[in-house]
Amino acid sequence: MVYGYIRVSTREQNEDRQRLALLALRVPEENIFMDKQSGKDFDRPQYRRLVRRVKKDDLLYVKSIDRLGRNYGEILEQWRVLTKEKGVDIVVLDMPLLDTRRGKDLMGTFLSDIVLQVLSFVAENERTNIRQRQAEGIAAARLRGVRFGRPPRPLPEGFPEAYRRWKAKQITGTAAAQECGLPLSTFRYRAALYEKTELL
Repeated sequence: MVYGYIRVSTREQNEDRQRLALLALRVPEENIFMDKQSGKDFDRPQYRRLVRRVKKDDLLYVKSIDRLGRNYGEILEQWRVLTKEKGVDIVVLDMPLLDTRRGKDLMGTFLSDIVLQVLSFVAENERTNIRQRQAEGIAAARLRGVRFGRPPRPLPEGFPEAYRRWKAKQITGTAAAQECGLPLSTFRYRAALYEKTELL
């Protein structure tokens, strides 16, 4: 049997390029498994279904090694499980050297192992770079004043007065929270934000 595996990182990403490449190789539509999930690990429902389904001498196509995953150690482990334990052949379309149907002698295995290790390292390194670029982008946006997440709810009426009396120790935090109709933890959280705003 011939199978194909597709992975995109988010629901917004388009899988058409991978799907068309697999269909061009006459992989039956019902044998194409797809996850819309990060490649950080292999805990993906469709990938798990695929691994349960494939048997010895089946053939699995993947567009590129980073579509399989982006975790160096886990890519190598899954490759071992599929090829050694389950006896499945794998073809990585973007890297012809990663075709386990060819070069089953010692030299062929050695070369494909080296290529696999290099590409797995590159895939994980790219994931690290993506996360670093995202963190830098978020930090730069925050410096520009961009806010993330839901906008804060408006303060309850009477909050400034309750906050002032609480800060002056005229009432307890519990009493101030009750006056505002808030749980105590929420009152304290909103009070800390209010204080920062007042200091600006």
